[in-house]
Amino acid sequence: MNSYTSLMEHLAPDLAEVELQLAAATSHAEPLVDDATTHLAKAGGKRLRPLLTLLASQLGGGANDDVRRAAVAVEVTHLASLYHDDVMDSATLRRGAPAAQALWGNNVAILTGDLLFARASQLVASLGPQAVLIHAQTFERLCLGQLHEALGPQPGEDAVAHYLGVLADKTGSLIATSARYGALFAGADAEEVAVMEAFGEKVGVAFQLADDVIDLSADSATSGKTPGTDLKEGVDTMPVLLLRQRQRSGTIDEAGAAILARLATEMDDATLADVVAELRDHPVVDEARDMARRWSDDAVAELAALPPGEVRLALEDFAVLLVARLH
Repeated sequence: MNSYTSLMEHLAPDLAEVELQLAAATSHAEPLVDDATTHLAKAGGKRLRPLLTLLASQLGGGANDDVRRAAVAVEVTHLASLYHDDVMDSATLRRGAPAAQALWGNNVAILTGDLLFARASQLVASLGPQAVLIHAQTFERLCLGQLHEALGPQPGEDAVAHYLGVLADKTGSLIATSARYGALFAGADAEEVAVMEAFGEKVGVAFQLADDVIDLSADSATSGKTPGTDLKEGVDTMPVLLLRQRQRSGTIDEAGAAILARLATEMDDATLADVVAELRDHPVVDEARDMARRWSDDAVAELAALPPGEVRLALEDFAVLLVARLH
């Protein structure tokens, strides 16, 4: 049994308690509102953020009431952001279930996301002013990441670097906060808290880069999302950005040029499926996969400042497992 598996068994009761608290935090007394606010929580998910909060708490005194409350708060914040993301992406599926906006329309989905952000803020308020400030700063980065994605790179700005910045804000910031909260509220020292924040941000970017690859290779039943949704909405994920980089440098091949040409046209679902299949077989996907692994390796390197032992090994395993999904 490796360190990660051993710690997961140790954390199982805390994860179960977090799940119960998550159900309570997303519920509402009005049945019609409750249907919307609990929709994505009931659909499941990896619970990556609360898990990392609990793992990071092992650097201090372990999970306690504040750590568990923080774990719930970061997951509610994440769920809230998904309601908004799906509206902006016109997504039809999320976690294998219909997206909220597909069931109730954009207005209800947006307001439900807002309601859940309010619930998360209430949870964080009970953790004290430092937690409130961290949450507010994280929320700002989530919004900036979405805004920068919508605006796109500015003239003269490197598109790949811009996209990595978007990922750091949209995904890395909340995962960094998840790890930071766990260490902070378990009483870890300041250096360990800072290490967990840096680790979480890099792990978050690695995770999203891996998702860019998985989005092209997994079917809806496996991933819970419609493959190529971002492409259909004109949002370039890393494999497409790498194609455009080759195009600008004059090194693009015929297959890559054909993919970019098709992406520039109006696409129905059948055409989108063809483009996804063509992109999946292009070398840029391997390049994006390697990039995800490098970010994971960089995250693991941050852990060198932690004392050796089971917790550090488990965190290393956590980072590796995020990109092991690419096999």
